[in-house]
Amino acid sequence: MRRRGPVLAAAALFIALGGAVAGCDGSKPLIQQHDDEEQPGPFPAADRPVADVVSSRWSNEDARDRLREADQVMNRAKIRPGMTVADIGAGEGYYTVRLAQRVGKNGRVLAEDIVAAWRDRLAERVSRERLDNVSVRLGEPADPKLPPDSFDRVMMVHMYHEIEQPYEFLWRLFPALKKDGLVVVVDADRRTKAHGTPPALLKCEFEAVGFTQVSFENMPSAGGYLATFQATGPRPEPGAIRPCRMQEN
Repeated sequence: MRRRGPVLAAAALFIALGGAVAGCDGSKPLIQQHDDEEQPGPFPAADRPVADVVSSRWSNEDARDRLREADQVMNRAKIRPGMTVADIGAGEGYYTVRLAQRVGKNGRVLAEDIVAAWRDRLAERVSRERLDNVSVRLGEPADPKLPPDSFDRVMMVHMYHEIEQPYEFLWRLFPALKKDGLVVVVDADRRTKAHGTPPALLKCEFEAVGFTQVSFENMPSAGGYLATFQATGPRPEPGAIRPCRMQEN
């Protein structure tokens, strides 16, 4: 059973996310892992190029706001007050700040990036803007290390094409969603090496790990499309994952 009582789940999440901003400086890991834990794998390699991580900013924030990008994405992702949301690949925090406002004081946002310098700048912004419902942490390229059964939404905006080991990343992400939780992917419909992900390839890689695509829609205001996925399972053993062998356009 993946569901837990609401009080226990809320308490576990608060501890895992490190309490409010007090844990956002990244000096201590929010999720403890013991070296003697048995690690799953190996996982299959992705049969596609991987885009370089080149910037913490996808576009100018004012320009994005003029297009109402964040509002439209959050509306279509049905993000509501009181939700717990993970912002993976948060960069300078464009979505982090707006998610914090949307979920409100009774909600929680975990902002994560794999580049320590960007994590630090975002932690400073969170502290400066007094976003008490936000925690910031350093992630790992193949493992977001999210607490289980904790998130209503996991946001991945213009970063999926930078994941070098998508099967391992998605496999480890799978347990973090609540029963009706969704992974929300915003990306461009172009080759991965050109900083996009073809929709058919995205769907194939998610389904290989046990996710089901719930929705897909074009979103020019967000620079491409928005797709949502639900962890319906069963999650396969790493050795049983069948990688997508797909020629990019």
